[in-house]
Amino acid sequence: MASWFYASEGKQQGPYPEGQFRDLVAQGIVRPDTLVWSEGMAGWQKAAEIPGLVGGAGGPPMMPTGGPPMMGSSAYAGGGGGGSLAVDFGILEFTWRSIVMLIGMCFIIPVPWVFVWYTKWIVSCVKVPGRPNLSFTGNAMALVPWYFGFIVLAIVIGFLGVPLLSNLIFIAQIVLYWLLIKWMVANLASNGQPLGLSFTGTVWAYVGWSLLFAISIITIIGWAWVAAAQMRWFCRSIEGTRREIVFNGSGLGILWRGIVAAFLCGFLIPIPWVYRWIMNWFASETVLAPRGSLRA
Repeated sequence: MASWFYASEGKQQGPYPEGQFRDLVAQGIVRPDTLVWSEGMAGWQKAAEIPGLVGGAGGPPMMPTGGPPMMGSSAYAGGGGGGSLAVDFGILEFTWRSIVMLIGMCFIIPVPWVFVWYTKWIVSCVKVPGRPNLSFTGNAMALVPWYFGFIVLAIVIGFLGVPLLSNLIFIAQIVLYWLLIKWMVANLASNGQPLGLSFTGTVWAYVGWSLLFAISIITIIGWAWVAAAQMRWFCRSIEGTRREIVFNGSGLGILWRGIVAAFLCGFLIPIPWVYRWIMNWFASETVLAPRGSLRA
């Protein structure tokens, strides 16, 4: 009977007997995108590429025998390897999901549930080197106290009619965005296992970046360089990974793409293609590298 290995959390799992391994497939622990290896295979392959493993008929293709390739080899980058992120999603799926989300937000109350539903989908479209099957495990109920608490605060301040208190709404909104970022980062998973990431940027730093971005808009073009710097700060503030997360995009790159995107979105129909184009660029400029490898 064949013995199987699979990749999870950048580590090699196994060996598993054929029957037990197929149970893992049936349970969804080994998914179509999971990298697997068995005797007779030259290197690691996605489970979906092995005939008869995730569906269909037949057995795995016969290849030269040998031990499983090391997880850090060129066959599989593993958790310590490097590379840039990528985003891939269908235009039709993006369109209908975005329309559903916009409709849900118009009704206000469903916002937490619609947001989590949409986030789970968009995160699954992000491809991270060495982290197969990226997913988001957050629950909408965690957002309910923050979201409805903010609505109540806004209603009370509006009822009081004190202009100076409107600044409190602005500050509360920034704090909520900061909490949202921390919560989203903490709920990222790979192959169903939490990544254990955390966002360590302080609320005061986030307030500062938000104010700087608002001021930079006055300069017409300066916002792009502030956005690039903020992205680099955001990446540096994510901890819990053995690799450095670095954003290499420039302010100029953000600026001209922003201008093109604004122009094309004015025609409405190109919006899905523009959104995918922008997301792919930001992803391609976000690089994972072994710690210290990017320092002089």
